[in-house]
Parts: sequence; C-alpha cells; structure tokens
Amino acid sequence: MSAESYLSRGVSPTKDEVKKAVAGQSAGEFPGSFCKLNVDIARDPDYVCSIHADGAGTKSSAAYLQYMETGDPRSFFSLAQDSLVMNIDDLACIGATDGFILSNTIGRNAHRVNGSCIAEIIKGYDHIIELLNEYGIRITMAGGETADVGDLVRTVIIDSTVVVRLRKEHVINASNIRPGNLIVGLSSTGKSVYEEKENSGISSNGLTAARHMILSKYYYERYHESLSETIPAEKAYCGKYKLSDQLPNTCMTVGEAILSPTRTYLPILGKILPKISESVTGIIHCTGGGLAKCKDFGRNVRYVKDNLFELPPVFREIFASGEISEKELYQVFNCGHRLEIYCEKEAVGEIISASESMGVEAKVIGHVESATRPDGNEVVIRGANGEFLY
Repeated sequence: MSAESYLSRGVSPTKDEVKKAVAGQSAGEFPGSFCKLNVDIARDPDYVCSIHADGAGTKSSAAYLQYMETGDPRSFFSLAQDSLVMNIDDLACIGATDGFILSNTIGRNAHRVNGSCIAEIIKGYDHIIELLNEYGIRITMAGGETADVGDLVRTVIIDSTVVVRLRKEHVINASNIRPGNLIVGLSSTGKSVYEEKENSGISSNGLTAARHMILSKYYYERYHESLSETIPAEKAYCGKYKLSDQLPNTCMTVGEAILSPTRTYLPILGKILPKISESVTGIIHCTGGGLAKCKDFGRNVRYVKDNLFELPPVFREIFASGEISEKELYQVFNCGHRLEIYCEKEAVGEIISASESMGVEAKVIGHVESATRPDGNEVVIRGANGEFLY
C-alpha cells in the first residue's frame, strides 16, 4: 500500500520494511494476536505475558510548538496520556484490561526542553493513572528514565513500556476474525464521561502528516528544530493555520485539536468484555495504518466498512489541505473511530449500550466477508466520494 504524502515526510503508515525485518521472529504463544503474547513472566502455565512499547510520537513536536509560542510547560502534560494509551489500548485488544505495570522513557534536548516541561509530563502520567484507577483499571508506575540526548533528539520524545499478564482463557486473538462478523466502531470524538473536555479524535498517529498539512509556514520559518531536516521545504508546514486559530466547526483552537489527548477505551472494555468475550473474535486499535490496519489480521477475509462515522472537523481540515487523497486519509488516520470490535450479532447491542453509557458514540460500521482473492486479506472502505480497496 502506498501513502505518498506521508512517505514524502519520512513516515510509513504500513511499516512494510519493519514487518519484513521481524518476519523471522517468533509469533509468540497466540500467533495472529494484536500484540505478541509470550510465555508468562512468572512461568505460570495458565497465563501468558505481553511486554509492549509505544509512545506519543511526533505529537510531542506539536506540544513543543505550543510551548514555544505560549511559554507554558503545561503544553506537555497530556503527552503522558498519549504515550500510555497507545500501549494499554493496544493491550486491550488481546483482552487485557487491568493489572498493568508501566515504565516510561523520556529523551530530551535539555537546551530546549527544561525541567518544568519534564515535571508536567510526570504529572501527566500520575493524572491518567489516578483517573483510570477510578474505573477499576490498575496501573503501577515502576519508574523510568529521563535521558539528555540532544545529539539525537531535537526536542523531546516520550515513550512507555507496559507489562501485563492475563489468563490464556481470556485472550482475544484477532486471528479468529471470520466472515459473518459485524464490526462495531467506537467514536474517537466528543466528550466521554471520563474526559475533561471535548476530544477532537486526532489521537497519536498521523501527527507528522497532521502538523505539516494543517499548520502554516510560520512554524517552518521560526522553529526549524521542530521537524526533520530530511523533509523537503515544500512539504513542511504547508497549511493555513496557527495553533491559536479557531478550528472551523468546533469549540477548540487548532492547537487544542492537535494536542487533544488520545482517548482510552479501557473504561468501556473493562465493563463489557467479561459479559461478551465469547462473542468477540477480535479487537483492532486503528492507529498506525488507520482504517486499513485490520488488513494485517485474520485469514483470507475481506473487511467491508460501509457505514463510517461522519468525518470529524480536524480530519476534514487535513483533507481540505489538498495534501492528501481520500484513500490515503483512511490509511493514515482513524477518521472518526479508533477502536473496532469484531463480534457476533448478539453482542452488538451490549457493546453499543455500554459505550454510549460512557458518553462514547458507537455503531456498526461494517462487516466481514470471505476474501475475493486467494493471496490474502482485503479492506474495502466506502467513503464520502467513492470506494477504496486496500
């Protein structure tokens, strides 16, 4: 799959080279699962263990811009949630909803990101851990590392590693996704009962593209350190907005929209999975790879997504930039829903009811068919302006 506007900025949505590099590695105890599952760290034969690493990605560069424009180190606060949720919501896709152990790594250029900024990141971790604990999701902070690596990092990078154990009988393995399943999408926008403000839905993937397609040349001229020198000038900050501008059709600024914290779906999944786990064949976290990410899971299946959520304003502005095609938009961004639950028909009502009770819109966004070709999976997305095949 090709995504030229993303690739031209030095990022691959499909990570084909990475997949090729790890192709010879063990697939773990449950091949085809969303996260690799290994022999239990405690050697209990009834359990498996997953050790997962991810981070806030280049969203930290947007936070740096906001910090430089305002002088407010709180610009970095929500990046801790971004870094954590990109891990724990991946792990939720294998059925893990509690008992997480977290270690964080911050790599910074100390000349640009000072101690007050680091303090806000640490406060951000404490805040999201405390919040999730209120919903029965226990996360233990095991410490971490803050490294001054200015020779390698222009601003700051915020990563997390999360360890979780779960009983084998509770594992959800996406390799079981099969024809006849319905796909329930959980919205990435709006305001859930566990969020403090409206969420734009941007999450923490595609931020390289989002920054450069929405923000103006002003940031290229003033903050060269906020981007890679390998990005061609004509691809850098090509948009029309400043961070302080109002994002059309919203109650938030462009900066607030781009930095909107990555929503976690764990309060919802922790509530419903014990009730419906036998009817769930897979859960997909639509981050890197966007709505085409599911193509990597299941066997000889065709994913048909023909009832998507209305495209949220932040993604409408990215598309309106003219820097990205509609087909690529779906391949890079979540476009309105970031979690997909693959299930039997009888579970749909329970999922939608539980999600909406938490303030998160949910609906059936598609279904699964048998693949029409013998060489692998397919994804069909029926968007506003046509049908796209991946």
